[in-house]
Amino acid sequence: MLQAWRIRLREKLRSFPLQRRVALLTSFAVAVAVAVTGMAGYFTLRLALYRSLDSELTEVAEALASPVARNIRNIGGLTEFTLEAGNFSVAVVRADGQVFFVQGEQVHLEVGDEELAVARLHNGVSARSGVATDGRPYRMVAVPLEGLDNYALVLGRPLNVTNDTLSSLWIVLLLFGATSVVLAGAAGTAVARSGLRPVRQLTAAVEYVAQTDDLTPISVTGSGDVARLADSFNRMLSSLGSSRERQQRLIADAGHELRTPLTSLRTNIELLSLDATSQMLSETDRREIFGDVNAQLAEFTSLIKDLVSLARDDQVAAAPEPIDLRDVITAALERARRRAPKGVEFDVELSPLYVMGESDDLERAITNLLDNAVKWSPPDGVVRIYLEGDRFRVADQGPGIADADLPHIFDRFYRADTARNTPGTGLGLSIVAQTVHRHGGWITAGRSAQGGAEFTVQLPGATTREDLDELTQPIF
Repeated sequence: MLQAWRIRLREKLRSFPLQRRVALLTSFAVAVAVAVTGMAGYFTLRLALYRSLDSELTEVAEALASPVARNIRNIGGLTEFTLEAGNFSVAVVRADGQVFFVQGEQVHLEVGDEELAVARLHNGVSARSGVATDGRPYRMVAVPLEGLDNYALVLGRPLNVTNDTLSSLWIVLLLFGATSVVLAGAAGTAVARSGLRPVRQLTAAVEYVAQTDDLTPISVTGSGDVARLADSFNRMLSSLGSSRERQQRLIADAGHELRTPLTSLRTNIELLSLDATSQMLSETDRREIFGDVNAQLAEFTSLIKDLVSLARDDQVAAAPEPIDLRDVITAALERARRRAPKGVEFDVELSPLYVMGESDDLERAITNLLDNAVKWSPPDGVVRIYLEGDRFRVADQGPGIADADLPHIFDRFYRADTARNTPGTGLGLSIVAQTVHRHGGWITAGRSAQGGAEFTVQLPGATTREDLDELTQPIF
């Protein structure tokens, strides 16, 4: 039952706005603190007053014990007027339960077991709150009578004044406590409104971005947690803006590259459609058009595959694992050999290099480099492949890369003037650069010693698996 009540209360609080929750929790905390402090002060004062009263009654009882012991029947000669003047009530109790009162006293103390115990034991002092025969509360003490066994003197004083003092204190505590709770609630509301102003501004900025699609960063002031949150939000906006810009540029470049082959493909299909009714094309022309269509479809397939790969820009391998780069290069080399024309040779020298990454992506990137080298190699050329340290080099004996093309060689859809009439999408080297950068490395292009193109790839790694494990081990 208690657990269900707590769950409902928690759900109710969560439904409130954050500002109201802060104000309510502040008021609740102050109310608890005031209640605990007030109760502690009340009971401390009550205990102090009772102890002071008990001490006073005990002193008076001990002073009266001797005269009372000499005259039990008349209670030491005490009269009703004497008791009224001292605001006392007196009784003598015997161990058998008989009680003696002052003659003429209208109101008597109601003696209990505590007082009988003092009379029977004839030792110690008892102090307790009790009542008189008229129902008024009294504070009573009992002391043994010296010289008379089995007798005890009981002295009491009304608690009206003490209880009135405590009641006044209780009312004051309630009033000041309620006032403190109200003031704390107002202060909590003001503090919550002021403290949560940056949160509201950040919320408004997020809503503005969602409604307007405007990625302008918000202003950041201060250095607290909210400021760090706003700074992180701005970085997210910047990253989102960069991603959107890359996406738009990719779409624009793809549309530009697709326009020419689509036009050519549509023209060829229109010619074939007309030829189906007019038979205006010769068999040789028809075969050439079908060849162009097949080549264009193959180019479309390659372009779409490259676009899908580029769409994964700036992604990190989901589960990077230790890789022997020699195995990846060997797998890519087998694919390149199957595609290479006869006469092209491969000169391979591979030293150990272990890296953390995704083997499929690296194999695709290396395959693109090898295919590019094969594409530009002469019929009897040699493609040189070296892996030494953390450097991987691919060099060919082709015409090389012009100096004007070097700054743009890894741009998407960029094709040098000499490559305009050769197969390709202009995305292969861009995919290579993207993959290398995603694995924490870099790539450069230049001229080889044989005059062709040479690509150098650097990947962070180690020459042994043990060294790689130490390199990637987290430090705590």
